[in-house]
Amino acid sequence: MIRVLVYGALGRMGSIVVNKVEEAGDMALSGGVDVYSQGGAVLKDLREVRETPDVVIDFSHHTLTAGLLSWCVEQKVPVVLCTTGHDEAELEAVHKTAEVIPVFFSANMSLGIAALTDLAKRAAALFPEADIEIVEAHHDRKLDAPSGTALMLARAIQEVRPEATLHPGRAGLGKREKNEIGIHAVRMGNLPGTHAVLISTDTQTLTLKHEAHDRSLFADGALTAARYIAGKPAGLYTMSALVADRS
Repeated sequence: MIRVLVYGALGRMGSIVVNKVEEAGDMALSGGVDVYSQGGAVLKDLREVRETPDVVIDFSHHTLTAGLLSWCVEQKVPVVLCTTGHDEAELEAVHKTAEVIPVFFSANMSLGIAALTDLAKRAAALFPEADIEIVEAHHDRKLDAPSGTALMLARAIQEVRPEATLHPGRAGLGKREKNEIGIHAVRMGNLPGTHAVLISTDTQTLTLKHEAHDRSLFADGALTAARYIAGKPAGLYTMSALVADRS
């Protein structure tokens, strides 16, 4: 039985993860922590945790990452980071922490997005002269734009197109440069998340697209990641690595 602590337990996604863990036959809820807690079963501070879990699933906010990582290092607990929007200092902390404990870090916890990333890289390599654009759409409450997933897709494509430059939110006058990867963010309504990669030559366009129909898919992915990372040695693990191991 894997004992899971949910960080950000009162949030939209954290609440779903709590329910999913409680329903899982191979998991038990060790507890929940949320800085917005007003008392009750969910704790306000990690220092209040009395039972060391087997793994932490984080759906809080990127500004809380440093404190969470420090606690996980102290407790020697693996962590699944599901937040996005990290700045350079926060990303550096993630990589340093992965030298000490297992850290699963992905801008998107969907297995489908992992498949989309792999397909986008292959297609970009297959059509080296094609123009590439990424369009992402999310609900109107999402804070970061472009999404972490869109940036993840673009950086994955840069692995096979090292000369490519990223251009979020193209605007103004000017011809599109050959090596640009345009990234466009749409924010409206209650959309869980859509990502499309358009790869176009003069004669054809290939569109690779992933649509999230329900936010619970990200919780499912987080639980899959928790199972995957439990018992692993220190290191930085990704959804791509998980998918590769399953292949």
